[in-house]
Amino acid sequence: MGQKTQKKQGLADRLRAARPVFLYGAILAAGTFLLSWLDYQRFARSFAGEIQIFLVAALFMALGIWAGARLFAPRPSSKDFSGNPEAQRTLGLSEREMQVLGLIADGLANKEIAARLNVSPNTVKTHVARLLEKLGARRRTEALARARDLGMLP
Repeated sequence: MGQKTQKKQGLADRLRAARPVFLYGAILAAGTFLLSWLDYQRFARSFAGEIQIFLVAALFMALGIWAGARLFAPRPSSKDFSGNPEAQRTLGLSEREMQVLGLIADGLANKEIAARLNVSPNTVKTHVARLLEKLGARRRTEALARARDLGMLP
């Protein structure tokens, strides 16, 4: 007999010897699974109401997390938005007026805009008045709608 044949024979003998060990281990695993399953059945019957309450609570928690992520997700950055430079040039809007328009779109009042730009509230009023005039609007909301229609705001 060759050396390879002896190695194969030795391996086969060891596997035959280990077979009862594997079988015994499989029987023990099946018994453990059966006992765990029976224990779970007893647990589920004993605490059926609590389990239902937990499942409903988990469902509402997941629904709340999903809704919160959808409602309060960060909006796409407007920094990547370049606006419509052609419309800006045509209307004669300065960079400062575009900044004021953007802050108006963010919902800021004149005093808040003045604080952000480090200018006086009267300067902001002047910029807003010129914006309204150049955009042909009577109110801030009309100016924002017109700017969005022209593609100057996201």
